[in-house]
Amino acid sequence: MEKHLEEFFPAGTEEGRLLLQVDLDRLPRHVAVIMDGNGRWAASRGLPRAEGHRAGSASVHEIVEASARLGIGVLTLFAFSSENWKRPRPEVGRLWRLLREKLTKEDGLLVRNDIRLRVIGRRQGIPALVLKEIDRVEALTRENRRMTLVVALNYGGRAEIVDAARRILQDGRISPAKLDEKAFAAHLSTEGLPDPDLLIRTSGELRVSNFLLWQIAYAEIIVTPVLWPDFRRKHLLEAVLEFQKRDRRFGDVRSGGERTGKRS
Repeated sequence: MEKHLEEFFPAGTEEGRLLLQVDLDRLPRHVAVIMDGNGRWAASRGLPRAEGHRAGSASVHEIVEASARLGIGVLTLFAFSSENWKRPRPEVGRLWRLLREKLTKEDGLLVRNDIRLRVIGRRQGIPALVLKEIDRVEALTRENRRMTLVVALNYGGRAEIVDAARRILQDGRISPAKLDEKAFAAHLSTEGLPDPDLLIRTSGELRVSNFLLWQIAYAEIIVTPVLWPDFRRKHLLEAVLEFQKRDRRFGDVRSGGERTGKRS
């Protein structure tokens, strides 16, 4: 086992035993996560919802570093949806303050692990101080290459598709006859990134919640009952192992569609 992996997934631990089962040559290139269950985690402990969000931020720290060490190329986290503005104003304010705090304090994690930050979603409405930190950390990590951490903020999948269509119309350089999937995808906020191979949703809810609607067309979806604040590296490894058991056909009737690269 390589040293950088053994340090994070020690031999003899549950994580170490799980890692031995993972085929490191068949990792998902892009893992997307709907981080759900912070409120329920707090309620089950008689704590305010804000404590659930803070506990969830510890899971973010661990999963970001675990993903980078494993060799996952892109990790996308759904941090704040465009629908989250409907929550009570005090909770929304605390969420933005927590995010700003983590951007300020966790930039070292990204630098140490050679991780690039990329934020997607509409900037309108995001507090100016949060935008300032986003811009700072994106600039700081722009040359990092080990993994790209995509954080979806004020994001909605339908809004992203509408925004892409609007940019195409405003640009005016693509005729209707030449507009295909590749050209359309080039106008999405995830332009230049591979589509997710694996979508993980915590808390047991069976829905995609308006997340990466275009990009998850062929993603393997794994739903775990684990609430996000309890989600740790062992749960990530379990999801990767389940992913590696799947037969990804991309519409091909034959087994091994992923290896042949054929899609229909």
